[in-house]
Amino acid sequence: MANRYQHIKDKAIELRVERKMTLDQITECLSVPRTTIYYWIKDIPIPTTQKQTAAQQRRADDHRERHAKKRQVAYDAGMAEAPELLTDPLFRDFVVAYMCEGAKRDRNKVSFVNSDAGLIRLAHHWMEKFSDNKISYRFQYHKDQNPEEVKQYWADILKIDPEQIKFQRKSNSGNLARRKWRSVHGLLTMETSDTYFRAKLQAWMDFVKMQW
Repeated sequence: MANRYQHIKDKAIELRVERKMTLDQITECLSVPRTTIYYWIKDIPIPTTQKQTAAQQRRADDHRERHAKKRQVAYDAGMAEAPELLTDPLFRDFVVAYMCEGAKRDRNKVSFVNSDAGLIRLAHHWMEKFSDNKISYRFQYHKDQNPEEVKQYWADILKIDPEQIKFQRKSNSGNLARRKWRSVHGLLTMETSDTYFRAKLQAWMDFVKMQW
């Protein structure tokens, strides 16, 4: 098993160094959890090639600067609207839940993972409300679970088409029935690629923390 994972790690590093693939591209290519790939390649920047001209570098720098300014505008807007939004207890619950359970490493995505139907429903409501982009859904399942039943369960919870939910079998798991602690319907991941929603969400989380 260790050798198998070493092979996948070596492949991830190869894709990063030789093909200059991004974290998300490697994750999709290898079907390995994003956090695992991140720790494997986090210290390996995509190298600059000799083909990259000074003009290309300036364009890349200008692109990053423009997006940084847009993120700052979104963050400032989030701070400005936080006092009013946070008077809604359910919105505040979402922000605090995201502080505890949401993904925070990627400044371009809002991603929430949980097994609790109530928390998933809460986060989904506000993600739908504030994101301008499509939400994706996925879960991993154990070999003794029926993925179609799990998919239908989450679809009923969120009132969405079951075909919107993707799934993948856990590669390193045994039977769920043998575990003392069980999450019968697995962990559902909801994710949207929305840089400016993520910037606002950061402002809302910071505003809550300032009140503590």
